[in-house]
Amino acid sequence: MAYVTDFPVPAPLSSHGPARIVALCNQKGGVGKTTTSINLAAALAEYGRKVLLVDFDPQGAASAGLGISSHDLDTTVYDLLMRSDIATRDVIMETEFEFLDVLPANIDLSAAEVQLVSEVARESALARALRSVEDDYDVILIDCQPSLGLLTVNALVAAHGVLIPLASEYFAMRGVALLVDTVTKVQDRLNPRLTMDAIIPTMYDARTLHSQEVVERVREAFGDQVTQTMIHRTVKFPDASVASEPITTFAPNHAGATAYRQLACELVARGVAA
Repeated sequence: MAYVTDFPVPAPLSSHGPARIVALCNQKGGVGKTTTSINLAAALAEYGRKVLLVDFDPQGAASAGLGISSHDLDTTVYDLLMRSDIATRDVIMETEFEFLDVLPANIDLSAAEVQLVSEVARESALARALRSVEDDYDVILIDCQPSLGLLTVNALVAAHGVLIPLASEYFAMRGVALLVDTVTKVQDRLNPRLTMDAIIPTMYDARTLHSQEVVERVREAFGDQVTQTMIHRTVKFPDASVASEPITTFAPNHAGATAYRQLACELVARGVAA
């Protein structure tokens, strides 16, 4: 079966906002979720979209990947969740990349899962925090932690749509049904506007029959919800992470950078991003 792999370059925007909020979720770790969050955000920013990347993982990898040492910060997304006296704009940090800002996180966020349990409307804490800045951006991407706990539910309640980065491996594929079930429950009970936007095949290795078979089975199960763009495995992604840069600036002519630009184009064409 032939797949479309060339998508039009997004047209320039005459104005910015309101943002479409997209959660990048997968309860399995090591599937390229943060790599996709960083590089998709950077690619959309290259096309003139104002992007806010919300680091919603206590490991703070998305913040670090864009050059922010979140361990030295006085306020992070944790403070926004737990305190009412802090404005979201005061916590957002500009990066050195045009049109790309970050709402940083660090290990403090791990305490929020426990502390939010006793709060009223605990599932809506992130949605409340983002409400005041939605009009400032075209896209807000939430990089979720690898779990289906209360923080991830907060991301799903705040979001308009969900992207699932899926490593092209059998064990990664097994967990998708559980994640889709969680998304459905949030749709039914907490956020009726939430949609399953797309599944993004990551860490694809065309040299192995295993990768090919996994992607083929995922396409059979989810059809058009699987992006035509696939992110191939390459050492350049960890190299870019060490340099605290997106691959689009670290190695702008590399195939990995091209893939994320193509993914950005595809998601705009799908209406997932502005």
